[in-house]
Amino acid sequence: AAQQGMEIAHIHHPDIGRTKDAAQNQAVCSATGEYLIFIDGDCIPFSTFIEGHVIHSASKRVMSGRRVNLSDTLSRKLRQGTLSSERLEKFYSWYALRYLIWNDEAHYEQGFYINPNGPAYRYFFQKRIRNTQILGCNFSCYKKDFIAINGFDESYGLSILGDDTDLNWRFADYGAELRSCKNIANLFHLHHKRPTYDYDPSEDLKRFNERKAAHQFFCEHGVNQYCSDK
Repeated sequence: AAQQGMEIAHIHHPDIGRTKDAAQNQAVCSATGEYLIFIDGDCIPFSTFIEGHVIHSASKRVMSGRRVNLSDTLSRKLRQGTLSSERLEKFYSWYALRYLIWNDEAHYEQGFYINPNGPAYRYFFQKRIRNTQILGCNFSCYKKDFIAINGFDESYGLSILGDDTDLNWRFADYGAELRSCKNIANLFHLHHKRPTYDYDPSEDLKRFNERKAAHQFFCEHGVNQYCSDK
């Protein structure tokens, strides 16, 4: 991106625990473009990733993709530089057959790319897609629609509800269409140990259900803390 003359801004936040939603809200305020694409730091997008999100983008539409959960072996190869993401993408069928197809948690099928401009996608595959639930590591929307629901709800603290599950119903309640970009906006998720948090989620779940029942799609502790003037 830098080689193409694009301006890149790195937004930092304190390492004080799980503050992903706050960091992303602040990053949105710094974004100068009109369209937002969200990924996680442990994910590697395909070369066609951005095109896959943008090609069917529209106002009041959220594009929701999926990910391939790579094995520990493939993840180590990528980190050590003995395997490039370009090669993994190009020869994905071979690597999937050798390392991923036998692992139920890999979701290897999410790594097969289908040309969104081709007849196979338009007339067959797109019509068969059912799951449009937002996944926090792979979704996109117009910035004005993100602002309209006040972004990520930071009140959930250690809970992962705010990453995607909460966004899902709030976008829908706002009137946005949730559309899948499965198999056209692909990415790899690197294997790593899952962090553990010692907390009781019952209060977060109660608050989540109360807000959903009350149709409070505009959250109180969201992006407007940082960019109310933008």
